[in-house]
Amino acid sequence: MSEHSESIKGILEAQRAYFKTGSTLPVEFRIQALKKLQQAILANEDRINAALKADLGKSNFESYMCELGMTLSEISHMLKHIRSYAREHTVLTPLAQFASRSYKKPCPKGNVLVMSPWNYPFLLTMDPLVSAIAAGNTVIVKPSAYSPATTELMKELIESCFPAEHVAVINGGREENQQLLDLKFDHIFFTGSQAVGKTVMEKAARHLTPVTLELGGKSPCIVDKSAKIGLAAKRIVFGKFLNCGQTCVAPDYVLCEAAVVEEFKKALVKQIRKQFGKNPLNNKNFGKMINQKHFNRVMSLIDQDKVIVGGTCNADTLQIAPTVMEDVTWEDAVMQEEIFGPVLPIITVEDVSSVPDLLDDKQKPLAFYLFSEDKKTIRTLTSRCAFGGGCVNDTIIHLATNYMGFGGVGESGMGSYHGKVGFDTFSHTKSIVDKKTWLDLPMRYQPYKGAMLKIIRMFLK
Repeated sequence: MSEHSESIKGILEAQRAYFKTGSTLPVEFRIQALKKLQQAILANEDRINAALKADLGKSNFESYMCELGMTLSEISHMLKHIRSYAREHTVLTPLAQFASRSYKKPCPKGNVLVMSPWNYPFLLTMDPLVSAIAAGNTVIVKPSAYSPATTELMKELIESCFPAEHVAVINGGREENQQLLDLKFDHIFFTGSQAVGKTVMEKAARHLTPVTLELGGKSPCIVDKSAKIGLAAKRIVFGKFLNCGQTCVAPDYVLCEAAVVEEFKKALVKQIRKQFGKNPLNNKNFGKMINQKHFNRVMSLIDQDKVIVGGTCNADTLQIAPTVMEDVTWEDAVMQEEIFGPVLPIITVEDVSSVPDLLDDKQKPLAFYLFSEDKKTIRTLTSRCAFGGGCVNDTIIHLATNYMGFGGVGESGMGSYHGKVGFDTFSHTKSIVDKKTWLDLPMRYQPYKGAMLKIIRMFLK
């Protein structure tokens, strides 16, 4: 075992010892911990913006809207509701268990691991961390090595707020990931690719460790003939090209009804020019691909013969212009993998009633978007199609709430978080019956008698 591996193991052992002291259990302790993190974020907003700019080219506006602001909102929500979330809740007791009090008691799982990705490096590290702290756990955080500026700053901020036995950050790459996954945690929270998610789940299974997997997939966007095409194009352009398409819930492709496909394509071109300018590569608020490998991969998916807007790039800055492709088929290269970049393929369908059958044999996506004014279509597609979460007549915004869980299904992940759901993800809810001693009904005890069975049948039916 390497020296670094021993160091990681030592951090986890220190966290185990700290958790056993009960220090993280008091709700007031958790509140103070969240307030420290909140104050550190507010005091370092400019530095966080600069780090996100260095890693992903994000503007200050986008950084606050999609990373800092959402993190601060999650902390504020937890500070407001944590006492309620952590409280015991009395439930009804069956008559057969008279006289008793039955209650549910949320308790922290213990020592948890949070592994976060590079595309929203601040939000997708801090958001689950907030839930884990609020639930009373100790946490080891492993951010992505692909966003080095943000990762290094997060390590500094977290170490300024918490002792390592409470929250620790492990930087590094695959070697550190493997060392962490070889250890026994009480919960692992992973956000990233399906391929790595499988490895996380396999490693966790050796210790019977529960996992939350926030993965991805090809999230469809449906546009039917009843949709408000101009508004649909506006909202799809926003959701698709936010963070240069490097968003796990970005619309991956569009299934558009033939009756409106030409109008829709024109509206998309108009919106791209309106939102990003005639030359998006010169737009200071338009970001870049995370690295050369990712840039090359996304560029290889573009069929220039099918491009109606975009298709250009700046290899020096790793930028790819917002690109739309028409007449795409399921066999095209762009449909064989999650795009995770600023390329939007359009597949034309004759009627959206065929969509459930088209998607039945595809992997279950993380998100699903439907633009329609037809209530029957909305009801049918949201019921028949499998997906983690989504929007009707918008994109992206379903994850920007503390009052609904966010997560995938099937190949796009398992488990959810945000708000109360996030608190519950990092908690184990104990079911407890407090049986009173002033009465002891005799019917369950041997020797069994026929009369007692009649009474039991009255209670249990």
